[in-house]
This record gives sequence, C-alpha cells and structure tokens, in this order.
Amino acid sequence: FTPYYGQEVGAKLGALLKDHILIAGEVVKAAKKGDDAKFREADKRWHDNAVEIAVFLNGINPNWSKDEFVLMFNEHLALTTKQATARIHKKWAEDIAAFDEIYTQMLLMADHLADGIIAQFPEKI
Repeated sequence: FTPYYGQEVGAKLGALLKDHILIAGEVVKAAKKGDDAKFREADKRWHDNAVEIAVFLNGINPNWSKDEFVLMFNEHLALTTKQATARIHKKWAEDIAAFDEIYTQMLLMADHLADGIIAQFPEKI
C-alpha cells in the first residue's frame, strides 16, 4: 500500500492489521479455555476492528465499498472461527476444509483490493 498511498497510510493499515491478528489470538485463547464471556468480548472487538479496516480502506480508495468490505471481513471472521473451532475439537478434515475456504475467500479479497488500486491508479500499473 505504501507505494500507492504513502508511508502514513501504510503504517496506519499495518497497525490496524496487527491489531486484527492480536485480537484473533485473544479470540482463539478464550475459545480454547471455554471462556464464553472473554470470547464474546474479543469477538466483538475483532468485528469492530474489521469495520474499522473497511472504513479506512474506503477512505483511501472510493472504489472500495465500506459495506462490501464489511461483508467480506465478516465472512472471513466466520470462516476463521469455523476453522479454529474445528482445530480445537481436533476435527482435522473440517479444519482443512475450512482452511481451503479461507484461502479462496482471501484470494477474492486480494483481487478486490488489486482491482481498486488499478482503478484508482491506472497510470502506475
């Protein structure tokens, strides 16, 4: 993102994504412990962070719809939760299938990001 949007935007997005991963760790930790209250609290922060990322992305590129990114992130979080749950319960076939779904969904998100950059900066491509 930095070559297209600058150092400040790249750093902000990096911070949001770092938070995303750290919160995911809290979600998994609470799930593994069976702590429903901590799980719900971390899961809410995880979804709030996803909305914050969607708003941020829409703010730097009008080709990226906030609502579309919120839907994509919600799908991503649901699939990630599905995989983590399968792994916690040692349901390996479900874990692998969920990973495959996540991988495919992330490729679609990457394509959407690339399409937005191409539309906004056709002269740089």
